[in-house]
Amino acid sequence: MSNRQDYILSTEVGRAAAPGTPRITLIAPARRPVPGGPGKRIFDVLCSAALIVALAPVLLGVALAVRLTSPGPVLFRSDRVGRGGIVFSMPKFRTMTVETPLVPREAAVKGACTLTPVGGFLRRSSLDELPQLFSVLAGRMSLIGPRPLLAADPAMARRMDRPVALGAKPGITGLAQVRGRNLVGPGRKSRLDAFYAANWSWALEIRIIRDTIVYVLTGKGVV
Repeated sequence: MSNRQDYILSTEVGRAAAPGTPRITLIAPARRPVPGGPGKRIFDVLCSAALIVALAPVLLGVALAVRLTSPGPVLFRSDRVGRGGIVFSMPKFRTMTVETPLVPREAAVKGACTLTPVGGFLRRSSLDELPQLFSVLAGRMSLIGPRPLLAADPAMARRMDRPVALGAKPGITGLAQVRGRNLVGPGRKSRLDAFYAANWSWALEIRIIRDTIVYVLTGKGVV
């Protein structure tokens, strides 16, 4: 891991999950090349554009299903911490009722969060993640990388212990997602994210894509 002077401080990291929850301070990578470089960005643009075109009927169908089965917006947006501690708005198809509090899935209290009629299916199938393809196309995310976290997520503090993970663009899927997904604890998740950022390779990228397909088809690790 690099020395502390290779990083800068970012104090504004997004909206807290609940009133009264303090903001946190991140140690963010500064002037560090993105793992994968221009080649990975070209790959992201080509693949995300192709997937948006190919999955346009699915995107439309899911949007209609969300709209017709529960009141509220089709998309749910939340502020997430991305590369270098920069906050961006991450979209998903809405799977919860509008009254549901904004908390990490792993921290959701049973009974306090209510799935929409199609929410469970969208989560199990990972279809709720599809709008993030537009974030990849816009350059805010990558197809593969550490999952972008809420500022108040317990895993965020663990990621701060390994700030090399903040050098990678956040991804729709990543190493932690194919090693247990939502069942991976904050400590192990931060180790996997840091490993990915520090040891990026096309072989690792292809392996994660392959394993992601298996996880999506089986629904393993979904909370």
